Amino acid sequence: MAQIRGIKKRMVAVGTIQRITKTMQMIATAKFTAAVARAKATRPYTQKIRQLVAEVAAAAGDVQHPLINGPAESPKRELILVISSDRGLAGAYNGNVLRKAMHHIRDLRARSIAFDVETSGKKAVGYFKFQHVPLAHRHTFGDKPKYEEVEHVVRRFIEQFTAGKYDAVRVAYMRFESNSRQVPELMQLLPLKPPAPGSTSTSAGAASGGGAATGKPAPASGQASQAKASYEFSPSSAALLEDLLPLTVKTALFQAFNDAVVSEQIMRMVAMKAATENAKDLGKNLRRSFNRARQTKITTELTEIVSGAAALE
Repeated sequence: MAQIRGIKKRMVAVGTIQRITKTMQMIATAKFTAAVARAKATRPYTQKIRQLVAEVAAAAGDVQHPLINGPAESPKRELILVISSDRGLAGAYNGNVLRKAMHHIRDLRARSIAFDVETSGKKAVGYFKFQHVPLAHRHTFGDKPKYEEVEHVVRRFIEQFTAGKYDAVRVAYMRFESNSRQVPELMQLLPLKPPAPGSTSTSAGAASGGGAATGKPAPASGQASQAKASYEFSPSSAALLEDLLPLTVKTALFQAFNDAVVSEQIMRMVAMKAATENAKDLGKNLRRSFNRARQTKITTELTEIVSGAAALE
């Protein structure tokens, strides 16, 4: 009897867990749908800004800008921003991002390079506290990061970088590629990587459609390197870069936050779906064990009744 009661209690508990995980899966699905819409809406703007910066920088020739060249005297100090989640139950989301960041921190320590760590999300705070890594700042953006809040953070990063406090600013986050692929990445936010001399970025070349930028048919493969678009800038290309480069940094970090939110929700959705399926399978096994235990008890009672009746004859 005690065994049957124990199995029954476990069945009730597993059923409750299954309902909870199913509800969390539905919530994560709704949040993922909204987050992926925001991420897809901002990605074309981010790509276009990068394309425009590449074209302007290529036309300007030898680009000289603090956000590209960095401080005059390298302080050998880096700033690392780690983007995690505020809640758990998201599969390997936080673990992959935090391991990526910690691997880089160990590499900096091995090379005797000083660093400061800033976090976004409670899980990163708890992890670095466990690892005895001091935090310079803690950010909270939630499930819907706002551009104004991210811009405020980037403005401070740019000021500290151009002032010579850091020679590099990196961001550890989960980059969203597709519904089935999310990749932990350590992105170099500052300094910006200058474009190759006389050429634009890969995205810019893809967007321009080969020779479409000059209004002529695409050149042959042997003449592709000689095709160049001619631009006239007003104001000058240097003045344009003065406005475009900070905007590029801001949009890059904002896109990283959007990708991180999408990756978190889809990984939580997958984790909760797996938990629901596991609870369902466990419930079936418990139901089978419960039926066997009850049948065994009934058989035992019948045996005792028959034996008692036979003893009275």
